[in-house]
Amino acid sequence: MHTFSTLPVELVYRIMDHQNGRTLFCSMQNICRRLNQILSTYQRYQTLTTLNLQDNQIGDEGAQNIADALRTNTTLTTLDLNGNEIGADGAQHIANALRTNTTLTTLNLSWNRIRAEGAQHIADALRTNTTLTTLDLYQNGIGAEGSRHITHALRTNTTLTTLNLSWNRIRAEGAQDIADALRTNTTLTALDLHTNEIGAKGAQHIADALRMNTTLTALDLHHNVIRDEGAQNIADALRTNTTLTTLHLNENKIGAEGAQHIADALRTNTTLTTLDLYQNVIGAKGAQHIANALRTNTTLTTLNLIWNEIGDEGAQNIADALRTNTTLTTLNLSWNRIRAEGAQHIADALRTNATLTTLDLHTNEIGAEGAQHIADALRTNTTLTALDLDNSVIGAEGAQHIANALQTNTTLTTLHLSRNVIGAEGAQHIADGLRTNTTLTTLHLSRNKIGAAGAEHIADGLRTSTTLTTLDLEGNKIGGAGAQHIADGLRTNRTLTTLHLSWNEIGAEVAQHIANALRTNTTLTTLDLRANAIGAEGAQHIADALRTNTTLTTLNLYDNKIGDEVAQHIADALGRNISAKVV
Repeated sequence: MHTFSTLPVELVYRIMDHQNGRTLFCSMQNICRRLNQILSTYQRYQTLTTLNLQDNQIGDEGAQNIADALRTNTTLTTLDLNGNEIGADGAQHIANALRTNTTLTTLNLSWNRIRAEGAQHIADALRTNTTLTTLDLYQNGIGAEGSRHITHALRTNTTLTTLNLSWNRIRAEGAQDIADALRTNTTLTALDLHTNEIGAKGAQHIADALRMNTTLTALDLHHNVIRDEGAQNIADALRTNTTLTTLHLNENKIGAEGAQHIADALRTNTTLTTLDLYQNVIGAKGAQHIANALRTNTTLTTLNLIWNEIGDEGAQNIADALRTNTTLTTLNLSWNRIRAEGAQHIADALRTNATLTTLDLHTNEIGAEGAQHIADALRTNTTLTALDLDNSVIGAEGAQHIANALQTNTTLTTLHLSRNVIGAEGAQHIADGLRTNTTLTTLHLSRNKIGAAGAEHIADGLRTSTTLTTLDLEGNKIGGAGAQHIADGLRTNRTLTTLHLSWNEIGAEVAQHIANALRTNTTLTTLDLRANAIGAEGAQHIADALRTNTTLTTLNLYDNKIGDEVAQHIADALGRNISAKVV
């Protein structure tokens, strides 16, 4: 009878071949000296750099096992323990390992209930650890006391560059401790404090620190109820700060007054490139303040104004600024009650603007008329590469306008038209546009009620398209007939790599047609067939096709009732190194 102490090394290696990373790293450590020696020479263990144990309920005992392995391991650089309820005791075990470990650079301890006590253990380790660069303590209930422990460690720590303390109820008191640390810390570049109830007072503490700090480049303060007063504090700091490039102030109940403060700062600030004001209440007046700043600001490249109720008037203000602004590349105006009139103003700006590459207008009810204005601009605009018009009530008529523009536009690569009820007629127009378009690579048409007839039109477009790589037809009720048309299109298409057909009532019989297409198609790498009731029979057809298909790498069959046996068949066909979701 053999044990690990007597088995030949080759047999032990073979056993290890069938273990996952968690077992190798945790359960096979410190069983006996010989197994430790064999494990240290095992190739998969020698090259293990990333270990994801998210949501495994390992508790403090499991954390201790991980910590024991970390003391001797010399390859692991990234460890994810998110959602494991390790508590303060588990945090102490990990912290003890951090004192001697010399390779780990990224540690995720979010959702672990480590509280203030656990934060103190981690902080103690940070004082001597010289390798960790990224630490995530999101949602751990550490409070102001826990944040104080962490920030005290930041005064001496010289390696940590990214810190996430969001959802920890640190409030204004905790923000003050963090601000004190930022005055002397010279390594932290990214700080996430979102959803901590710091209020205007906490924002003032952070703002005071920004006047002296010379290393922080990214700051997230969203959902902290700082309001106009807090926005003014941050804006005052932006006038002199010369390092911050990314600022998130979304969901802070900032109104037009706060927007004016931010805008005033943008006139003199020379480093901020990304500003996120998502879901505030700046309105048209606030949009005007931001627009005025855009006329002279020469550094901002990304502006997010989602859900600010700016309306057509606010859209006009922003559009007017786009005519002279020469730096903004990404603009998000979705969920702003912009209608056809506002779309016309934006379209007029697109005719002369030469820098904007990404425009998001989804959920704005611009209608067919607004779509026509945007389409007219696409005929002459030469810089826009991504356009999102999801949920814009454009219908078949609006789809026709966009499709007509696609026939001559030579820059757009990504187009979102989901949830617009374009129907089969609209799908035909889009397919017609695809026949001559030579640049579009990504097309989203989900939940448009195109049906089988619309799927046939899209399939016809696939036969001649030479650029499209991603197609999303989720939730279109194309049924078996529509899926068969798409499958037929795949037989000749030579560019599509990603196809989403989830929630389409496909069934087992048509899964066979898709499988047949996979036998000859040589480009598709990702196929999403979730929630189609293809069952074990349909999944088996897919499995059979995968035995000869050499390109598909990701397959999603979630919610198809395929059964464990067929799921195993698919996993076997895909092979060891390929990702498959076959639940």
